[in-house]
Amino acid sequence: MIPVLIVIAVLALIYFMMYNGLVGKKNQVENAFSGMDVMLKKRYDLIPNLVAAVKQYMQHEANTLTEVTELRSKAMSGNLSNDEKVSIDNKISKAIGGIMVAVENYPDLKASDNFMNLQRSLNEIEEQISASRRSYNASVLDYNNAVEMIPTSIVASMMGYRRKEMFEIPDDQRSNPNVGDLFSK
Repeated sequence: MIPVLIVIAVLALIYFMMYNGLVGKKNQVENAFSGMDVMLKKRYDLIPNLVAAVKQYMQHEANTLTEVTELRSKAMSGNLSNDEKVSIDNKISKAIGGIMVAVENYPDLKASDNFMNLQRSLNEIEEQISASRRSYNASVLDYNNAVEMIPTSIVASMMGYRRKEMFEIPDDQRSNPNVGDLFSK
């Protein structure tokens, strides 16, 4: 009778170890997916905001430079009254003052720097997403191995655990995003 109890105890211990291992692997998959989901949310939230900020700055810079150029052309035309010249000069001074304040506060504030920052941010977020996907797929591989291999497959079947799909990029997302399209929206 004692040998039978020992065999039952050993089998129960093995069952509980497999059960706990499967639960741990399932939770690891959920945790990895949550991490990937956070990175995707970060991209969804940050990238459009970064693009909008750069686009807005570029628009401001383009408008200011265009305004200064147009005012200069008017001032150089020569057929203006003194009041018009004063008015144009005041507008040019104000526009140049705005540019100088921006340059004084942010000496490196240039459109190309904004593009470089946007590009760095895009790369950083994409690298984080890629790392999260690799972590998720590694967790899914470990889980799927446990669900499909004997003897844990027996316990997994009793628990209703099924194979999970690896993260794969859909064909329409395999090409690089065209950041220029984001600016033209």
